[in-house]
Amino acid sequence: MPQLAAVEKAGIPMVLIIYSDQEECFRQAARLAGVPNIRTIHVSRTLPGPQDVDRIIRPLMDALLRPLTETEKSRGVFQDSDNKRIIFEGTLEEGQEFFSQSEIIPTLQNAPICKYTDGLPIVLPTEERVAAMLKGTSHKPDEILTFQANHRQGDRQVQMGRSGIKGDRVAFLPMKRYASVEKIATIGVMAGCKPDHLPILLAMAESGGGCGDGRGGGGYIVSGPIAREVGMNFDVNILGPGSPSNRPLGRAADLMWRNLGGQIPSVNNCGVWGGPVGNMFSENDNALPPGWKTLREEYDFKKNESCLVGIGGSMWRATSFSPGGYRAFQKSGHGGIARRLGVKGVPGSKNWIEYEVPGFWAGNEGGMTIMMLPQMARHLYEAGFKTKESIYEWLFKKSFMTKAQYYTHSWPDMRTNAWNAIEKTSGKRWKELPDDYMVPAMNDPFECCVIVTGAGEEQALFGGGRMMMGSDAAYSIDVWR
Repeated sequence: MPQLAAVEKAGIPMVLIIYSDQEECFRQAARLAGVPNIRTIHVSRTLPGPQDVDRIIRPLMDALLRPLTETEKSRGVFQDSDNKRIIFEGTLEEGQEFFSQSEIIPTLQNAPICKYTDGLPIVLPTEERVAAMLKGTSHKPDEILTFQANHRQGDRQVQMGRSGIKGDRVAFLPMKRYASVEKIATIGVMAGCKPDHLPILLAMAESGGGCGDGRGGGGYIVSGPIAREVGMNFDVNILGPGSPSNRPLGRAADLMWRNLGGQIPSVNNCGVWGGPVGNMFSENDNALPPGWKTLREEYDFKKNESCLVGIGGSMWRATSFSPGGYRAFQKSGHGGIARRLGVKGVPGSKNWIEYEVPGFWAGNEGGMTIMMLPQMARHLYEAGFKTKESIYEWLFKKSFMTKAQYYTHSWPDMRTNAWNAIEKTSGKRWKELPDDYMVPAMNDPFECCVIVTGAGEEQALFGGGRMMMGSDAAYSIDVWR
């Protein structure tokens, strides 16, 4: 949209080719970009391409060639009247009613959407509660959140639509609102957080506040001493209910998504299924095998520092083997895992990830995040993976497939400019490569991520890699203390 808006503002008509059910989302995006009257053409989700082109070509050419009207030339800076201070004063019953307000959304078939909450009851953010929460940071209540460091370094990227430059204001997508420290504290109160959670909440807000690329989804990992300071769960059920730290912190991301991002499904958020942001968990430093870096060290923080990383894959997939089968595989080399990997009867620690590799890139691309239990990490260490980097390199090599196989994936159709772009490992155009040329499913090994945490029956979780949220930056928690 920024590129289209720049051309439109220069007086050259631009046209959005969209589906009719996305009209409101794109209208909101155009309004935010300062071109509220940009022209649109609706294409079909079902008509064959050539037939659809024949249908739209004349109105499309007319829209491109017809000079802009005075109304279409009108510009304006988006003014967000909803981004005001909302801290309630009144009776408990009045407060509950106020924060339970909803609005009817016509494009959602007249379904109501809550204005301030995630649909669940919240703790009322009174002046006293917000003031108590603000004691968790040395930053002033009226301070507008800015990036505390330069996050766009080398190949690492911040969330799209944001600069990542130190000192720039943090914009919350899709409405590009700004927020004060007090507003984050207010959301923390609503979510049920405590004052010692506030530095984590502020780092979360700096990272985008659960908004991802503007459609929500994803999760957060805390790495560092603060995780134990605030009592985060490192053991069984780290993604489940019950923890007074993990769950409220995760819920705060949902509330930021709504109150700071201004997200309304089908209005300014075109996400299809949606999903909770509330996966907030921590790395278990004490369980790392010797030589394995903490997550914060991978991002160049010191071991005594704390940081937060936003990561994709809120919909985790569990390992496909049974815990009993895993134990038999590791102890004596028996069972289906051993048969598949050709190590039947071989005792001792073995690489269990190889059992899952065939399903990793069958139809997907990009890195993998693997959340594993301490004993499973120990088995990998004993099997020869003395560093996390060695796992990432191994996964990168395993991701290679023939060009013919990669050609059957859908997303690269767009990412390779219909296969006319340059394939970087060969320096040739994709279309010029032979079918048996081997290409990787990810750009580099660092797209993968290993997190050691949790406890219980031997089961790991797999999710999208570091770039799945449109960001692979890490954010200091300590700067927000």
